[in-house]
Amino acid sequence: MHGNGMGVPGPEDIERRAREIALIDERNPDEFTDADWSQARQELLGDQETIPPEQDDKNIKLEREWEVTPYDRGHRVPRPGVDEDEESVGEYLVTGGKEEAARDQMLEARREELEEEGGIT
Repeated sequence: MHGNGMGVPGPEDIERRAREIALIDERNPDEFTDADWSQARQELLGDQETIPPEQDDKNIKLEREWEVTPYDRGHRVPRPGVDEDEESVGEYLVTGGKEEAARDQMLEARREELEEEGGIT
């Protein structure tokens, strides 16, 4: 939350975000929808559904034993995070910061519109 750690989001945090989403979408924040709640939950908690991977050739190899001999020198494996397609930690943090800033700007713009109209704040 604005660069400060917020710990694990609770139901109050999810509800607050759902109200913000409704407000940004020009709806009454007290009447947020299930879709708003789901979007807020996804934004704050991330993907919670963990589906076990199906067994395929790639993960079957992980279960097999391999023979180690004194002459086996091994091989070099690729380092994680070096793949060009992967997003680095820095890129992830910058992207998250940009998204948070965009949400804050949309929320503030909507609040200013409501103040000008004489609506809720």
